This record gives sequence, C-alpha cells and structure tokens, in this order.
Amino acid sequence: MKDLTQGPITKQLIAMAVPIAIGMLFQTLYFLVDLLFVSRLGEAVIAGVSTAGTLTFVILALTQMLAVGTVALVSHAAGRKDQPEANLVFNQAVVLSALCGVLTLAAVFLLGGPYLRSVAADPAAAAAGSAYLYWYAPGLALQFAMAALASALRGTGIVQPTMVVQMLTVVLNTILAPILIAGWLTHHPYGAAGAGLASSIAVAAGVFMLWVYFARLEHYVGLDPRLWRPRVRILRRILNVGLPAGGEFLMMFVILAAIYWAIRGFGPSAQAGFGIGGRVMQALFLPVMAIAFGATPVAGQNYGARHFERVRETFRKAALLSSLLMLLVTLLCQWRPELFVRVFSQQPDVVAVGALYLRIISLNFIATGLIFTCSGLFQALGNTWPSLVSSGSRLFTFVLPALWLSTRPGFTLRQVWYLSVATVTLQALTSLLLLRREFHRKLDAPGAGAAAVTAAGGSGSPA
Repeated sequence: MKDLTQGPITKQLIAMAVPIAIGMLFQTLYFLVDLLFVSRLGEAVIAGVSTAGTLTFVILALTQMLAVGTVALVSHAAGRKDQPEANLVFNQAVVLSALCGVLTLAAVFLLGGPYLRSVAADPAAAAAGSAYLYWYAPGLALQFAMAALASALRGTGIVQPTMVVQMLTVVLNTILAPILIAGWLTHHPYGAAGAGLASSIAVAAGVFMLWVYFARLEHYVGLDPRLWRPRVRILRRILNVGLPAGGEFLMMFVILAAIYWAIRGFGPSAQAGFGIGGRVMQALFLPVMAIAFGATPVAGQNYGARHFERVRETFRKAALLSSLLMLLVTLLCQWRPELFVRVFSQQPDVVAVGALYLRIISLNFIATGLIFTCSGLFQALGNTWPSLVSSGSRLFTFVLPALWLSTRPGFTLRQVWYLSVATVTLQALTSLLLLRREFHRKLDAPGAGAAAVTAAGGSGSPA
C-alpha cells in the first residue's frame, strides 16, 4: 500500500497519473488498432464497428460502477490504515464482477442485434457491427474482473502492475488483429468478427496476468475465497457510490446513440467520420482522465484520514493540470484535425466529417477536463450522485434539442457539434457548483470529521 496522506500533492498526482495514462493509452489502442485494420474493409464496416462501439459505453458504465465503488471504499480504508476492511471490500468486488460478467453476456446476445439494426446507417453496417459485437462479448464480460482487480490496486495507491498488464494485452491484440481481421499468415480473414475475437483474447490474457499477480505478489489486499460469500452491507456501499458513476457512462451511451440516430440520414460516411473523430477525441482525453483517476485515491485516502485541506488542494492542483493539458490539445485540434482522421481513413467524405467534428468539439475540451476533475473528487468523497445530476442535465440540454434539430429543414452536422459545445460548458459550470456544495457539506460543516469516519467505517453510506 502506498500512503498518499503525506508529501507534495502535485508530485503524487503526477506519479499516479503517468502510469494510469500509459495504461489507458494502451487500453484505447484496443479500439484504435482494430479500427486501423477494419478501416481497410470499407466505410460500411467502419460505420458498423463504430456504432457497435457505442454499446461498450454501457459496459463501461457498469464497470465504472464497480471500479468507482471499489476505489472509493478501498482508499478510505487505506487512509484509515484499516487493512481488513480494504481486503473485504476487494473480495466482495470480485464477487460482484462475476455476476455482472454473466449478465453482460446474456444482454449482448439478446439485445445487441436489435439495437444495431435500429441505429446503423444500412444493413451492411448493422451486419458488420453485430459480427464485431458478438465476438467481443466475452472480452466485455471479462472487463468486470479487470475493473475489480485494477481498482483495488488503485485504491491502495498502486498503479504500475495494471499499466504493465494493459501494455502486454495491447501488444497481444496488435499481433492478433491483422491475423484475425485481415488474414495475415493464415489467409483466412474474419473481418469485423476477427476484431472482436482479437480483443476478447487479449482481455482474457490481461485478467489472467492480474489474477496471477494478486495470487503471488499482492499482500495488502488479496484473493480470499473465504470472503466471497456475499455481504449485503459491503455490496450496498459499493453500489451506493458506484451506481451514479455508472449512470454517467450510461448517459454517454444515450448521447452517442442519439448522435448516431440524428446523423444517420447523412449516410455511412458521416457515421464513420464521427466514429473516428470520437475515438481520436477519447485518445486525446487520456492524460486528463488519468489526472482525474489519480486524484480519486489521493483525495480519497486524505478524506479517510480526515486531512480535509489536502482534499481541497488535490482538486486545485488537478484542475490546473487538466486545464493546461486541455488547452494544448485544443490548439492541436484547431490547427490540423484532419491529420488524426487520415490515420484511419483516406476517404474524403469520412475525413471531412471527422476533421470538422474535432475542430468544433475541441472548443469544449477545457470544460471537459474540469468535468473529469470534479467527477474524480466526487468519487473520492464517496458521493457520486452530484456528478450523475450534472451528466443527466445533458439529456435535456443536448439530446432532446439534437433530436428535434434532426427533423428540421436545413439540418447540418455543424448544428449538432456546436450544440454539444454549449451544453458541455453548461455541464462544467454545474459540476463546479455541485462540488463547491459538496465540499461545504463534507469538509466545512460542523462534525464533518466524525461524518467522514462514520461513512468510511461502514456504519452508513455517504450521503
């Protein structure tokens, strides 16, 4: 366990964020590597795989539920130096990951096909998306085990093992992708299905490696079958913190699905361009997301230890770092956004859509960085409901207006992108106001110290 309650906070944030960013970069490369080889199969396949990728946000929502609840509770226990409680939370998270994995497999095979047929631009795109999704289903199910293992380590301040495992799994996926997608060496290309299978094999290998690490090397929290009997108290606390955070990712899925539905009339090239632009944007966000992810255990341990001023300082330093990084990324996207898109497609229509998307949407990158930072602090405080309220506001400020605009004469893609910029800015302001309120309730109110001990100790869930 790494003690984050002492020492310079900026140094701790960077020390946490760098390996997290590297691990997230390699995680994102799952999709970028697949997209690189899939892009050679035509715009219908690109559109299909990109559309199927929106369903991964549902899985991310559920894995985030598990990850956030685990990180928050483990970090609070670690801050109080309560190793038995941290270990119990971790093992209950493992139990929850198994249940979620089984439910994910069932949901993908029952609902994936109908969803893709409803939002894909044409039958060819729907067929490619279904092939990719069905073969990626085992990997999606195993993401829950990966989340439980990695989050327990992050809550104790340890992030390097997860980074190494993610690097190795991406190397494996990179080797398998051309073989399974394009038929290199075997001369039996499987197209979109091969992309899904390559990712599933790589995720399975990653779970196996982390499992071996816990069995042989990890000592602060460890796999203990005696603690696998479901404990309602612990599961309720994990879900109380995690469900709203999962709801945030579910909101992202709803927003993405609405965009794909709204722009479907522009054809597969528009969906393909948006899909590539969206994946590039996710990759550009990685450093800032890593800072937010690193801020959670730093602030969480200090909250558990009742070092409240260090919690505030963690937010200030994380917000400053994320804003500076997002400013650099914004300037890059304003300069030559088409350079990013041409890595994956040379088709003029696809490049035009993707470049336009990145140039306009980059205007809200700084606001997005602040949203990520606030979300990380809400997680650290053990109350993610305000973050869900902030994200949910976009259902009314973005989704409904975007769907309405798509029915109006003269509807253009620019209208959707500028609407997104305005609503993300509004969401950032909402998050900042809600975090200020949460700081006052948790850090300034009389008896806040006792409340922190009670919430972290498990006699009640945080409000």
